[in-house]
Formats: sequence, structure tokens, C-alpha cells
Amino acid sequence: MNPVAIRLLNQQLVAPQFSDPAQVVSHMGAMQAQEYRMMRWAVEMRTRKPSARAFKKAFDSGRIIRLHLMRGTWQLVSADDYWTWLSLCAPKAIAVTKGWMSSNKISIPDEELMSIRDILARTAADKGSVTKEDLVQALAERDIRMDDHRLSYHIRMAEMSGTLCSGDLLPMKATYALTANKVKASGKIDRDEALMCFTRKYFQSHQPATLEDFVWWSGLNISDCRKGIAMLGNGIHTVKWKGREFYLTDDCRTRGFRKGKYLLIPPYDEYLIGYKSRDIVLPPEHTHRAHNNSGIFQPVIARDGIICGNWSPFKPTCQATFFDAGHDTTALHPAWQAYQRYLSRFAILF
Repeated sequence: MNPVAIRLLNQQLVAPQFSDPAQVVSHMGAMQAQEYRMMRWAVEMRTRKPSARAFKKAFDSGRIIRLHLMRGTWQLVSADDYWTWLSLCAPKAIAVTKGWMSSNKISIPDEELMSIRDILARTAADKGSVTKEDLVQALAERDIRMDDHRLSYHIRMAEMSGTLCSGDLLPMKATYALTANKVKASGKIDRDEALMCFTRKYFQSHQPATLEDFVWWSGLNISDCRKGIAMLGNGIHTVKWKGREFYLTDDCRTRGFRKGKYLLIPPYDEYLIGYKSRDIVLPPEHTHRAHNNSGIFQPVIARDGIICGNWSPFKPTCQATFFDAGHDTTALHPAWQAYQRYLSRFAILF
């Protein structure tokens, strides 16, 4: 087994299968979206022909949704998966968020939670797509003032309740919309069916991956993760590699990998953040160059799938720092030019 090549293929980082950004998000199950500007490149670099216009259209129309969900952090999910994932993941994410609130000595009574949620919902419904500043103003008009930290928790809890989700895409600022106006309502969702679908999407897009990787990524209990794998039955199997047990789906992609390709990977990308153990693609001695222990992830360069350096997404010229000798910045030019074409098209949209 060549786990690096298999991950590149199934993560759609080489030989991508999709042209539609919403299909990429659906295939991945969920994609970390911590960095508002770079989440777009994370999706588009996995398409056959990166299109800024296609991403904005899918995002603004609600086919791609951004919200706080797994592990209480930002993700992109497809509209088709939105209600299913919310029913499965929100209870645990809400518990995690309440734990953070407690550690920050923030207590929000249920009465306050519901009254503020109602104001946020009405404001989003009236304006269609609102920024946090719009919400601050709406509260101020009712003589309600709170610090940014407290308001952020209110917004997050509104997202995890299914009240608010992402609004229209702006260059720099996140916006919010009333979910009822953005995502088609769903009927009652069977939890086991949701768990099975969730598990399948993780392994189809992140394989080969371990049980521990899935537990980390999903934020679910280990018993749920084991159950999800078991429900896939004959559709998934295990392979031992260097003493570890990895799961592969029976339709795993294994062909299409070609050597010599550099990738400019954004911060918080699924290629790293989607796994608890990252040593398969990230040499342990360079871990601190890719992310720190506080969960801050940097833009990284991969050659043939192995993380080998850092790059600067917002500089006018290609600036890269490699971990070791033997790399030539000029070899990055095709990847940099593709990224610049994408950025220029995005600039035109705004």
C-alpha cells in the first residue's frame, strides 16, 4: 500500500474527479473552513478547473454551507448533508462549546440564549445576509450590548441549533443567513443511517485512515465511530501498514498518481487536519512548521504528497521556504500560476 498516493487521489488533490465545488464538499463529507479566504482555495484546488465564480455561486445559493459543527469549529458541508450532519454532530459540539464557555467564565442562561437567538434570526430574515456588525447594531437598537466574545458564542449556538448558517460570500467578512431561507427543510433523520453515511463519506475521502483519525475528525464518541464502521459491513476493510490498522473502502481510488507535482495547500486543510496522526505525509521533525499545539495551521507545500515547506498565499510573488535542501522555487511556478489565475478571477467577482 502507498498511503500517500491513495490519500492524494481520494482527497481529490491529484486527478480530481469533480468540476462542481459543491460535489467536492459533498465527497469530502465536511471540510475545515477556519480561514474564510483560504477555504475557497481548499475546495477549488480539488476541482478539475478551479473557478472562483463557481464557488461563489454554489456558496451564495446555499449548495455549500459554512457553519460551526464538528469539534465546535468551522466546516463547509453540502446542503444535502446539512440537516443530517447537524442532527448527528450538534449535540456533542454544543457540549464542547459549553465547556469552552465555562472555561472562559461565560454563562449564558437559557432565557438569554433564546431571546438573543430570536433577534439574530429576525435580523437575518429581514436583511437576507448579515455581518456580525449588522447583528451588533440590531442588538444595540434594543439596548442590548455585549462583548464580541459573548456574541460569538450566541452566533455559534444559533448555528448549531439550525437557526443561522452562512450568508452570501464576501471578500473578507463572514455573513449569516436564516437557515430556513437557505437550506431546504428535512424530515426526521434516522441516527444510525446518518452515522453510516457520515462514516462512509469520511473514509471515502480521507482513506487510508485509522479509527483514531475518524474519532478526532468527527468529534464523536469512539463507540459511535466503531458503530459507524461496523455498519459499513463489506463496504470497508482493513490493511496493516507499519504496525497500524487502516481502513479502506472497497471502491478506493488507487490509480492516477504521478510523481513530481507540487501542491500549494492552504492552512487548516483536510490533508492535515483530517487526521489525528499526520506523520504519513508530515515528517515529525517538521511538525512545528505546519501547525502548533494550539491548533494553528500554516499554509504548506507538498511534493508528491509529502509536506516539505511553507508558502505565503497573500504575497504578490511566489514566496516559499523549504524544510530541506533539494527543492527549487521555480518548480512551484505551475502551481503558483494556477493559484494566481484563481485569485484574479475572484477579484473580478467583487
